[in-house]
Amino acid sequence: MSVLNKFTRIFEIKELKERILFTILILAVYRFGAQVVLPGVDATQLANLGKQTTDGLLGLLNAFTGGAFANASVFALGIMPYISASIVVQLLTIAIPYLQKLSSDGESGRKKITQITRWLTILITLVQGPGYIYNLFSILPESAFLMGSSITFVISSVIIISAGCIFAMWLGEKITDRGIGNGISLLIMVGIVATLPQAFLQNLVSRTTGEQGGDLIMVLVELLIWFLVVLASILLVKAVRKIPVQYARRSTDVTTIDMQAARQYIPLKLNSSGVMPIIFAQAIMFVPSLITSSFSNSDSFQSLSASFTDIFSFWYNFVFALLIIVFTFFYTAITVPTSKIADDLKRSGGFVPGKVPGNETSEFLDQIMSYLTLPGSIFLAILAVFPALAFNFIGVQQNWALFFGGTSLLIIVGVAIDTVEQVNSYLLNQNYSSLTKTNRTA
Repeated sequence: MSVLNKFTRIFEIKELKERILFTILILAVYRFGAQVVLPGVDATQLANLGKQTTDGLLGLLNAFTGGAFANASVFALGIMPYISASIVVQLLTIAIPYLQKLSSDGESGRKKITQITRWLTILITLVQGPGYIYNLFSILPESAFLMGSSITFVISSVIIISAGCIFAMWLGEKITDRGIGNGISLLIMVGIVATLPQAFLQNLVSRTTGEQGGDLIMVLVELLIWFLVVLASILLVKAVRKIPVQYARRSTDVTTIDMQAARQYIPLKLNSSGVMPIIFAQAIMFVPSLITSSFSNSDSFQSLSASFTDIFSFWYNFVFALLIIVFTFFYTAITVPTSKIADDLKRSGGFVPGKVPGNETSEFLDQIMSYLTLPGSIFLAILAVFPALAFNFIGVQQNWALFFGGTSLLIIVGVAIDTVEQVNSYLLNQNYSSLTKTNRTA
């Protein structure tokens, strides 16, 4: 089926069309909110805040919020507090028996975990909100604050920022329930994509004017490299190793077993952890910067702080890559419980050909996952640090370099693939419904 035919059929399915239009509407609301400046802040005096977020870790955070951080917006924190809360809850699920029990309780347990995540999100925003306001006081001129630096302004701004984060979280959940795709992921993606055209145009202007004027060939080379990195990201997201599985079915004589059952597969991904290792590692990389910046009087610590604040420096990316490899193994062990897969196969009469059901099957699956995870983690680490390679060796401008791999590109690719697969599932269901109606009519 061609892309044009798929696009046409989307609008022939009423439910799918309504879900897509609802998703677009919610995303438009989110993008509008990212432009609404906090009450009491002069929007014409945000130039220094914009300069602060042109590079470094704050530049990355600004990209995730779609520019809302640099706009001193009511959505300045985006939904990053919710992401942080989700990570914390996932980690605590391993250590706390109560959360482990909830995670195995099905839908009811999932709802309780979601509620815990929401409350933790509020606590995180109440901590990060004052930090953001303090940063505004330190970076903007006094004239930018129409109400002055009173405690009333601080409290009201923290409440508004917290409410903005909670509202953004609610928008994401509404997309998941009534729209198409994962709402939280889509909000992050649309924020990242919103900064892409500006980043490319700035790089284009830099290449075609000034000292690099007329260097259009390099622009084409950069686009070619970017396209190849996108293909590599798609490969990382979709690459799967299929383990053959057979199911023993009893014949009409209950004393015998039919071993000629149709063969099925266990799909084991090259990258089962998605972008979570990068997000974990990114959160950890904020810590060295905070520690070294507190020893600002020491020249050696100033140099170290600069290295861990600059996301394009060698030491930052070296440590970042190592953390990604470690977290990939860690998160894969959590999300792919090979012992549980083996037990489920044994209970349902399934087996891997040549392997005894139970412990031997579990050890075999664990070995396969280790073989897949090692190259997958290295591949993920290379993609994560590729923006630094593009910046240092190709001369790509910083904002545009962020889209040459890393969290930004992998989120865009991963969310896009997930959304397209959901749309395809609706189209496939429609095909089955049409065939069923045709057969009934015949």
